Amino acid sequence: MDKLLRLVTIGSGIGLLVLVAGYFWQWPWAVATWPWPDGPLSYTFIAGIQAAIAAALLWIGFTGEWGALSNGALNLVVMMAGLAVFFFALGLPLYAIGCAIFVLFNVGLFWWSHRLPLRDTRPTPRLVRWSFVVFTAALLLVGSALVLRVPIIFPWPLNPDSSVIFGLIFIGDAFYFLYAVLRPQWHYAAAPLWSFLAYDVVLLARFIPHFGDVKPEHALSLYVYTAVLLYSAALAIYYLFIHRQTRPLLLAAGSV
Repeated sequence: MDKLLRLVTIGSGIGLLVLVAGYFWQWPWAVATWPWPDGPLSYTFIAGIQAAIAAALLWIGFTGEWGALSNGALNLVVMMAGLAVFFFALGLPLYAIGCAIFVLFNVGLFWWSHRLPLRDTRPTPRLVRWSFVVFTAALLLVGSALVLRVPIIFPWPLNPDSSVIFGLIFIGDAFYFLYAVLRPQWHYAAAPLWSFLAYDVVLLARFIPHFGDVKPEHALSLYVYTAVLLYSAALAIYYLFIHRQTRPLLLAAGSV
């Protein structure tokens, strides 16, 4: 059973990385899966979200900490439930049904995984936990503004319907971090940190060149968004690779 779970989890993560590449470089077969034509930075954002999910799946697959699937499953339940309703309202039944099926799958995954004890019971470092509190509040605030289609929230002009989707993604992400706040064991926090690091790398690759052509009304958003990406990347790098009490996780992943 454990080997099968590893195969499925790692295989899913690798499969998502292919989709990440497709959206990042805007390959026709990949962007054709998006409900409508969109801009390069919007496709990059989608690639970043997919990279975040892939990174968490790969980390959990390598470590075998199946209980750590629970906060990601909760994230996707919230996100996909909102998307199912939104796509249904837009008259896109295939997208709505696909999201609804994904909700049911992740409800089951959450129900199964959240009851599993973690083998590694190290506590979440205080700075990580308080950072997650701030991330949760910020994601709920910004996500709500995007759902309401408030302009200039992102560093580029958004398709109004894409704004709603991105807002629902942020609201789902808020539950990802909130779960790790409420269950302050390191492995619940490690998956979001891996997710954030992958997301940061993808977005920063496009955001840094964007400073040269950002519209004035979006400049403040670009500065703030980039600052958040740099902080979260630094937080993830420190606790995943440098901090003495948490970095052995990498060694444990290779020996499980």
